[in-house]
Amino acid sequence: MAAKPAADSMCDLRFGQVGIANVRVTRDDPAALQAALAERVHKAPQLFARAAVVLDLGHLPQDIDRDATAALLDAVRAAGMLPVALAYGTRHIEALAEALNLPLIAKFRAAYEPAQANTAAAAAPEPTPTPHRARAAEAEVAPAAVSPATASAPTLHHAQAVRSGQQVYAEARDLVVTANVAAGAEVISDGSIHIYGSLRGRALAGAGGNQQARIYCQSFHAELVSIAGRYRTFEEIPDDLEGRAVQCWLEGEKLLIARLDR
Repeated sequence: MAAKPAADSMCDLRFGQVGIANVRVTRDDPAALQAALAERVHKAPQLFARAAVVLDLGHLPQDIDRDATAALLDAVRAAGMLPVALAYGTRHIEALAEALNLPLIAKFRAAYEPAQANTAAAAAPEPTPTPHRARAAEAEVAPAAVSPATASAPTLHHAQAVRSGQQVYAEARDLVVTANVAAGAEVISDGSIHIYGSLRGRALAGAGGNQQARIYCQSFHAELVSIAGRYRTFEEIPDDLEGRAVQCWLEGEKLLIARLDR
């Protein structure tokens, strides 16, 4: 008779960087939400088709009930994305998540918790922040407001090629990659990103909300670039940027890209 495996050998539970988009809705309109998300899926299916997303209700003008929330979740699914959680916002959203049997992503609690919260609530322990990866939509599905990360740790230097399916994350610091980033790979930094090779995958700088972060690339072939949640995707690289050395930065709400070798 085979020995029964020990309980602690049945699985390996770990926390890591998880690719989840944050869908921030600003009005209770499932049809409009479905149309907006479907357009993004159509424009960048390799990025958004069946992408795991968190529904952020913290910017609606008023609370909505369980049925209205379920309708928004159905709209996300109909657009081709997969809602997996609600973003923490208020006690009401916490109750909605419980009613819908969905988890809460607690990272955004500080941004939403009312300043006039009662003493008992203020004394309650903060939930453990969920490890995150900033990959968010804009406009009506814009990224949640988060506090900019301060790049305090030494720069992370990565000398190996970042292959398809791999991810390199520099938490609270800049990232320097001295090799190529392949299509389907991802480099993320809470600060700026410097790539002294070709970028064919995705680069996400200012992942903690730092709008001063920049992306520098020696040879530009990117699938996506993002700074503080504002992003641009590329089905085809513009002729004046293809294979060029470029820099990316935010100017207001707009993500700009310019050649460095002019």
